[in-house]
Amino acid sequence: MRGLRPYYKPPLMRALQYDAYGGIEKLQLRQAPEPRTSGPLVRVSVAALNPKDALFRKGKFRQLSGRHFPKSCGVDFAGQIERDSGDFRAGDLVFGALQEWTFSRGSLADLVAPEPGELARVPEGVDPAHAASLALVGLTALQAFRDVARMKTGAKVLINGASGGVGTASVQIARLLGAEVTTVSSEGTHALCRELGAHHAAGYAQLDEFSRSGRFDVVFDVFGNLDFTRMRGALAPRGVFVSTVPSVARVFRDVFTRWSKQQERLVVVKPRRADLEQLAGWLAKRDLRAVIDSQFALEDYAAAFARLESKKAHGKILITVA
Repeated sequence: MRGLRPYYKPPLMRALQYDAYGGIEKLQLRQAPEPRTSGPLVRVSVAALNPKDALFRKGKFRQLSGRHFPKSCGVDFAGQIERDSGDFRAGDLVFGALQEWTFSRGSLADLVAPEPGELARVPEGVDPAHAASLALVGLTALQAFRDVARMKTGAKVLINGASGGVGTASVQIARLLGAEVTTVSSEGTHALCRELGAHHAAGYAQLDEFSRSGRFDVVFDVFGNLDFTRMRGALAPRGVFVSTVPSVARVFRDVFTRWSKQQERLVVVKPRRADLEQLAGWLAKRDLRAVIDSQFALEDYAAAFARLESKKAHGKILITVA
């Protein structure tokens, strides 16, 4: 009929999504509309998994992520700019991390549309996979130590869960910021922690000993299984306990202990280009390196998530997209 516009069908891409909260079986690799954006558009070559990908899919934070479906997966990414946008040019190699509480976007897809502040260029000579693996965990460690704990040079730092993604980045970044680092991890990972720069590597059995030491300026609970009350005795008189896992109680204590000598704080990561460029600079100078546990094809997403949720990964789990 004349005068009627043809129905517009947006181009499609592969994307890993889910339509309800639950287990790995809820995930589906499907055809989804490509992002429509006037900002940067990145063709993803590699993405990295984080514990939050599993926690949000299970519905642990449904008050934040809401009930709108489908939801997408993935925060970290590296790839190429599709078209000129701002100071980025088509073909530029970039990496970044999404600020994603609703999981309406996701990096486990052929294309992702980050905000300009959520990405930075991959330095020449740096493997894009290494940049992707350090995007979110690097931001987490840097902002936890520098912004939340306001750590000073020479500070004594205890990192609980030092062999995982955030942990391996935290050991290195704490050293780069001038800290004396003590790590807590499983027995078989002590050599790795020392290789990354830890001054002292201990096992979980020593946590009780540390909890009575009163010598740490910062306790960074990467693993998320420690309690502020238990570890308060590990802190110096003006020490800071920092966690990565949100809860109502932690948010409450984050607010009300800010006026206390000893504080419990929660790190809420904010993607910033300046911080991503700081990570890129450390990578370029080989002051910071990626620790990669395993790598899977996008089609093997179920095996990748099973590895993530086993909590046995040492370093990051990567997914090849392109």
